[in-house]
Amino acid sequence: MRSERKHKDVEFHVLDRVFGTFDEAAGVAVMAALESDKVDVDVVVWSAKGAEWLGGDDAREQYEEDSEASVFERIVISANSLGRVP
Repeated sequence: MRSERKHKDVEFHVLDRVFGTFDEAAGVAVMAALESDKVDVDVVVWSAKGAEWLGGDDAREQYEEDSEASVFERIVISANSLGRVP
């Protein structure tokens, strides 16, 4: 997953917010998961080029198999705070 850059045809959706990078989305998801059971990061891809940028030839092929899918990939984030650990 290319976390450091953006592609115009790839978005990361968390709790009705849209992010351009996975790092941004993951940070919000982890913080939200501390307050709830788990949080989804939905990876939305709008083109074959976006899929290829995200995951290479295999991702492009996956996109082309079902380009109408509303979510290309769903990542479930959970986080538990254990408090201070001596």
